[in-house]
Amino acid sequence: MGISKPYKRTYRQFADGTYGEKNGNWMYITHPQYACAPEHYIRAFNLIQKDLLHIFDYIEPSEINSNCYSYRLHELHTRTCIEIEANLKAIMRANLYHKSGNLTMHDYRKLEATHRLSGYQVRLPLWDGAGSTKQPFSPWMNGHSLPWYQAYNGAKHDRYANFKQANVNHLVEAVCGLVVVLSAQFGTNDFSGKIQWVNSMPANNFLIAIGSYFQVLFPTDWPTDQRYDFSWADVERSTEPFATLIFQ
Repeated sequence: MGISKPYKRTYRQFADGTYGEKNGNWMYITHPQYACAPEHYIRAFNLIQKDLLHIFDYIEPSEINSNCYSYRLHELHTRTCIEIEANLKAIMRANLYHKSGNLTMHDYRKLEATHRLSGYQVRLPLWDGAGSTKQPFSPWMNGHSLPWYQAYNGAKHDRYANFKQANVNHLVEAVCGLVVVLSAQFGTNDFSGKIQWVNSMPANNFLIAIGSYFQVLFPTDWPTDQRYDFSWADVERSTEPFATLIFQ
């Protein structure tokens, strides 16, 4: 048996192998109890993406420029990682995760088990050289830290010593990480009122991500007992249409 109710801010594969796009089951993400102010988080991402594309007007998106660094890159890298933290915190709070003190990456890593973040791939439509497809959370598969996040943390605590870590590669990885975190909550829906599954599909099953620039590939290897298995039309009518995640 799969999961009979959706979890808040948790977008998952269904028992039939889809993400609910064929029968409208994906529409649980539009329920007002699913997420508090999703458009708030998507607007913040759209501004970050806009600023990244502005940077690409001056620094060509290319492997050869991966180690280019600057104050502007550092600024956007910092904003992006803060926004990732805001999203991860929102997921955990929506699912009643509590601890004394501030949440840290040690807490956020628990979302690997509930959202399979390491399985997401993000592709840049314009990139010269190798590395156009990113898998920003893949180190979590083996219990390792995230290099792009470590770079942000290092520069935050000692910018002078770690300034060169504020480079194109770490910035792009971080922005792709934000694409993953949003996709793991909202699929490709930007809450603009459009039906997002009427969506052009690039090669190899990538979809146009929120923001309409990046392309995202959703994980399709969810264990059978962790997949959603419900009809949203039926669940929506219940008094408690959402379940609560249990974090290990």
